[in-house]
Amino acid sequence: MDQHIVDINRVITNAISVMEDSKLQIYEICESARQELESLGQELEIVLAETLTTIERVDQLEQDYRRARIRLTEVSKDFVRYKEEDIKTAYEKATQIQLDLMVYREKEAYLKTRRDDLQKRVRNVEKSIERAETIASQINVVLQYLSGDLNQVSRILESAKTRQMIGLKIIVAQEEERKRISREIHDGPAQSLANIVLRTEIVERMLLKKEFQMVQDELLDLKGQVRSGLEEIRKIIFNLRPMALDDLGLVPALRKFAHDFEDKTKIRTIFELNGKEVRMPSAMEAGVFRLVQEAFTNAQKHARASFVTLEVAFTTETVTITIVDNGIGFHSEQAEAHAQNNSSFGLIGMRERVDLLEGRMEIDSKLGQGTKIIINIPITVESRKE
Repeated sequence: MDQHIVDINRVITNAISVMEDSKLQIYEICESARQELESLGQELEIVLAETLTTIERVDQLEQDYRRARIRLTEVSKDFVRYKEEDIKTAYEKATQIQLDLMVYREKEAYLKTRRDDLQKRVRNVEKSIERAETIASQINVVLQYLSGDLNQVSRILESAKTRQMIGLKIIVAQEEERKRISREIHDGPAQSLANIVLRTEIVERMLLKKEFQMVQDELLDLKGQVRSGLEEIRKIIFNLRPMALDDLGLVPALRKFAHDFEDKTKIRTIFELNGKEVRMPSAMEAGVFRLVQEAFTNAQKHARASFVTLEVAFTTETVTITIVDNGIGFHSEQAEAHAQNNSSFGLIGMRERVDLLEGRMEIDSKLGQGTKIIINIPITVESRKE
């Protein structure tokens, strides 16, 4: 091995070690920030509730004070009907209410200040978590890039620049996907499990008190939460790698995806199959599936479509995917130029994936007239499955 490669390898190995330690520290900071955010959220809920109660109490005391002053004025003017004792009582009552009002007004001002401070801290912690997650994602990208075999450096340098960029963008896309999955698990199943643990502790206390009817009701509710959490986990698993894709093939997986997409988004979806399905290598089928996912995501998030059609057409040599939506549309050239300039993983990401599959993609879209995407991928003799 060339000495330069050995030296570079040693430097990069040390850099990787330092970055691994930094990534662990960032993870610990992120977890600490999440715990702080949860604590702040609980405290904010308490302060908000107490603020509301205090405001209502101040309003009530202001009404009581007005009535007490009116009463004091009445008894002070009518010496025939009211005695000195009545005047004294009215005065003491008005004074006490006034003191209570002053105390609660100060409490209200303090709680409002506390509420604003907590809300500001919550926003700052959320921004810190987001920055930490972004840095961790970037470190992962660099680590994967540095962890490559340095013996292939010369061949990498000889490769086309576009292919290097495509490889790097794929790594970045993988990290973005991992980040999304992490958030889905944290906001979904993880929260559900934490709530279930809390509820089981409540059930334990109920059992000690022999409140069996309440225990039964709580267990029924817990069963529903567990089923809901299980459903969320199954959806995450399907998004990672649809089992139907490996077991049954591309067409059943796409048909299920279209059905689930319609249920989730309430966007009318039609799936059509032309020709007899030809099984392809797993990587090719996964690539086609991800292309359809990306196109449907664009139709939902950007096109604001209410109707999407997916047509899959097989011949002995090609598979053609056609996705049509009735969304707001766009100027194709301008949109792709904007995506290129902003490192978008929408249209440009789809084109790169199609290039890796040695296919071609055509986009026909105009403002106000929806979008039509046609993806044509060759099924070579070597790639077909018996």
